[in-house]
Order: sequence, then C-alpha cells, then structure tokens
Amino acid sequence: MNFKKQFKEGLITNNPVLVQVLGMCSTMAITTSIMNGLGMGVSVLIILTASNVVISAIRKVVPDKIRIAMFIVVIAGFVTCVDLLLQAFVPAIAESLGVFIPLIVVNCIILGRAESFSYKNGIGASFLDGICQGIGYTVVLLAMCFIRELLGAGTLAGFRIIPEQFPIGVLTLPVGGFLVLGCLIAAMQWALARPKKNKEESK
Repeated sequence: MNFKKQFKEGLITNNPVLVQVLGMCSTMAITTSIMNGLGMGVSVLIILTASNVVISAIRKVVPDKIRIAMFIVVIAGFVTCVDLLLQAFVPAIAESLGVFIPLIVVNCIILGRAESFSYKNGIGASFLDGICQGIGYTVVLLAMCFIRELLGAGTLAGFRIIPEQFPIGVLTLPVGGFLVLGCLIAAMQWALARPKKNKEESK
C-alpha cells in the first residue's frame, strides 16, 4: 500500500471525473449548489469505500462469471443504507438529490473501481483506493458547485454573495455544467501534460 501514490492518483493523475471521465450524469445534474455537491460527494465516498472493502474481502470466493452481479448487489446494499440515512437525518439534501442517490448503484466510478481495483487487490489497498477516489470525486463536485452557484446564481450555500443583477444565469443550466466541466477537464489535461512537455524539451 502506498497512500501518497493512491491519494495523488485519486485527486490528480487518475481523477475519476477529470481524467477517467466517469460519473458524468450526477456530476452534471447536481452541481448547482454547494450542499448538493457535498451531499453527493460524501455519499459516493462512503459507498465506494465500503463497497471496495467488501468486494475485496469476498473476491476469492465469488466465481468470476457472476462478479458483476455481485458488485451490483453489494453496492445496492450500501446505497440503500446511505439513502435511508440521508432521508432520516438530512431530508432536505435527500429531496434535492432525488433519484441520483439510488442511481449510485450503477455509477461508473464505483463499478469501475470494483472491477479494476478492489476485485484484484487486498482489503487495505481497496479501502485506501475508495477513500482517495472518493475525495477526488468530491473535490471536483465542490469546485463545480462553487463556480456554478457563485457565478451562476450569485449565492454560496444559499447566502447571497453577488447582487441579483450580476450572476451569469446560464451557468446554472445544463449547458453551463458542460462549459464548467469542459474547462476543468482542459485545465487538468494541461497540468498533466506540462511535466511531460518540459521533460521532452530538456532532452
């Protein structure tokens, strides 16, 4: 296990949204407010980490042919738990996120990490992978929420920051989500390409 390497991969070099381009549906739909982004990010982090650990623990006793069905059953169990907890303790966020919490069952990030990492690695490494990938996903959601809510609606966490006549309302629309996400992906690709470019130029 290499926490530093896994953390860097989850946050930067193998970020689930900006590099792997996974989980686009929820990323585009719920990033209009900080509270939505935080609720979805934490939910995915918990479900991803718990699913990784369980899948890693039972991977040697599950036949390879039914592994995908097993992934979905395990993930669905944790999604149900998180959904019920949200409804019980933070009903406003549960209502705001709506169908996107149940849809975590088929979220490409969670299924992708189950297939590519936790089904092939030990419990400790899978736990770290879930935490790091979940943090990477949450950071991107919060960045998008910050930009879209502040510049699009002029608020942050519901508090008015920019006078009502100045916000760029288009950022709160679906097209605004595509624009913000596109800019963030472009910035990440540029940042990842710089070391390689500098290395080639120094030769």
